[in-house]
Amino acid sequence: MDTVTPVPPGVSLAPEPSIGVGALLARHGRAGAPLVLDVRREAAYAASDVRIAGALRCAPESIADAPAWLPHSADVVCACVHGHEVSRDAAAMLRGLGVRARRLDGGVESWRAAGGPVRRSDAPLRVPPTGGSVWVTRARPKVDRIACPWLVRRFVDPLARIVYLPVDAVLPFAARTGAIAFDLPGGAITHDGERCSFDMLLEAAGLADIALQRLAVIVRGADTDRCGLAPQAAGLLAASLGLSSLHGSDDDAMLEAGMTLYDALYAWCRDAAGETHAWAPEAAR
Repeated sequence: MDTVTPVPPGVSLAPEPSIGVGALLARHGRAGAPLVLDVRREAAYAASDVRIAGALRCAPESIADAPAWLPHSADVVCACVHGHEVSRDAAAMLRGLGVRARRLDGGVESWRAAGGPVRRSDAPLRVPPTGGSVWVTRARPKVDRIACPWLVRRFVDPLARIVYLPVDAVLPFAARTGAIAFDLPGGAITHDGERCSFDMLLEAAGLADIALQRLAVIVRGADTDRCGLAPQAAGLLAASLGLSSLHGSDDDAMLEAGMTLYDALYAWCRDAAGETHAWAPEAAR
């Protein structure tokens, strides 16, 4: 049976509404999505072959420490194996400590059964359990250097910090700080043959999601001057170059604007790829 660290005296365990898998899926992979904490017991966590994409690890016995590193006003969802005692009690403890928290109804197994995006537990890419990884790449981003940070923040580490530097400063910074260098030769994540950095990051992160695979083709086409790979690639390239023109050398502003662009593209890949739009003026008469 699931167990959790005893709740301190005075902390209420009053029932709170959970969030269903469908409701969480509807918000997953976009701005404002809840931050998911994987609170499975260590044995269950170690034995599992998947992680919810973007979830941060917080062992049950470490729940009391979570408010120290959680973002202010975070909307937290605690996920255990089946959504029973561990996640219920973890969420209750967080609420007692002033964090908005609830449990995931059905837990990780229901998320998996519903086809929610997951990461393989044996994926080569590792990030700090409580998030806050640092990623570094070349300045003046266009396609890959926006697409990869979007993928990291939405599906790998929502607390990741992205650093843009002159090209000759990237690898020294990574060596000095332990940051993950990407999209340049010698980086941990970079092009491989016809595959771009976004492709390689998907593989390194062990991400399994049909919509992300569809998005990868669009990114690859836009980033490698092969817009014939997907009809949407030319539009992504045009939008990326336009955003770069708008924001000039302000790479952080470019990234924030690009996050919205990729949120929209992912939503299309997941929910609207089969939808058409052909408004006929005569039909409105």
